[in-house]
Amino acid sequence: METALKHPVDQVLPPARLGLLGLQHVLAMYTGCVTVPLVFGAAAGLDVRTIGLLVNADLLVAGLITLLQALGIGNVLGIRLPVVAGATFTAVTPMILIAGQYGVQAVYGSMLAAGVFGLLIAVPFAKAVRFFPPVVTGSVITVIGLSLIGVAAGLITGLDPAAADYASPAKLVLAGGIVLIIVLVGRFARGLLGQLGVLIGLVGGTIAAIFLGMTNFSSVGDAAWLGIATPFHFGAPEFPLAAVISMCVVMLVTFTESTADMLAVGEMVGRPVTSRDLARGLAAEGVSGMLGGIMNGFMDTVFGQNVGLVGITKVRSRYVAAVAGGILVLLGLVPKLGEIVAALPGPVVGAAGLVMFATVAAVGIGILSRVDFENTANLLIIAVTIGVGLLPVVAPKIYQSFPTWAQVIGGSAITSAALTAFVLNLLFNHTGRVRQPT
Repeated sequence: METALKHPVDQVLPPARLGLLGLQHVLAMYTGCVTVPLVFGAAAGLDVRTIGLLVNADLLVAGLITLLQALGIGNVLGIRLPVVAGATFTAVTPMILIAGQYGVQAVYGSMLAAGVFGLLIAVPFAKAVRFFPPVVTGSVITVIGLSLIGVAAGLITGLDPAAADYASPAKLVLAGGIVLIIVLVGRFARGLLGQLGVLIGLVGGTIAAIFLGMTNFSSVGDAAWLGIATPFHFGAPEFPLAAVISMCVVMLVTFTESTADMLAVGEMVGRPVTSRDLARGLAAEGVSGMLGGIMNGFMDTVFGQNVGLVGITKVRSRYVAAVAGGILVLLGLVPKLGEIVAALPGPVVGAAGLVMFATVAAVGIGILSRVDFENTANLLIIAVTIGVGLLPVVAPKIYQSFPTWAQVIGGSAITSAALTAFVLNLLFNHTGRVRQPT
């Protein structure tokens, strides 16, 4: 009788159903979650063993934050809705730039600082969400996706143009085959299977790569079955000001993205999100930055594919998300699994990343479809944001004559796009004469 009176969000389902639904959430987000450490690790020149460590840390932090979001801690942390957290693509490019300029210790130092920043601004941000309308979020998310396509291409072709196998036909055919698998699964599969196209493509591509002699799993045998990443594995964190500013901007962009997802979930499950709820959810993401900085993980965001899964299944219990978080934590404690994932060939990861990153751009375009284009200022905001954001993508050395701090901030497509969109939106839509809502 007591259970019947509870809101569906707070109901605990039978154990078997709870476990299967939780596993389904993990399967839906797993590929996107582990793609981030794979792409960052490869671009930063880390070895397979270290990338495996990053994969495990990534899963561990994602699991802990998912548990925090689903179960909550008092009136301070966690939105208490069926949301699943995972590593955000938004941070990839800035992290690669920071690693190149200052080293990996600065990557995790700036992430730790951004986590503290996120924790401090969660409440005011929840109240100031009106400054991040679709014209801002759509522009930035579009740039995020477009800017990462080059990273995927580098993984497919190889990072050294002088190498004998650079952009070899075998690599390109393998990557093309994986994209084709993902497309065919998306076209013909239904239900849960239809949501696992990227994962199926990764598995199929890896099997093909084994026959082509592109794989090397020699380090997997030496990895332990159980273990946990050592805090500050790369050494004491460092805090270059430009790196910290860049990662704080990433935190703001992540907050913007997650806000839309949290509001959407609240509508789906029949529990509208208040500003207090939103502040607790955003504060949990701030904690993800702090945990990521300490445990060699990554900043987390609410995963859109899991939001979509809630809409498809109509299952509203937050305890399903909690089970998914528990599964992620367990996966994060198995180093051997991290080594297997880290040893995936570049063309395999790159092909999956190509689809994932292009999907991010498509989501941004979808958000922009809600913008009022009769207001010509919005068209100008979008145009300038995309132009400025993609400058360092098409001309990577454009800021090479500037100081290092300016190279890190301006050289990040995401950071420069976010700053440009925010400032232009303030200029055109929040100063001077009143304009129509965007």
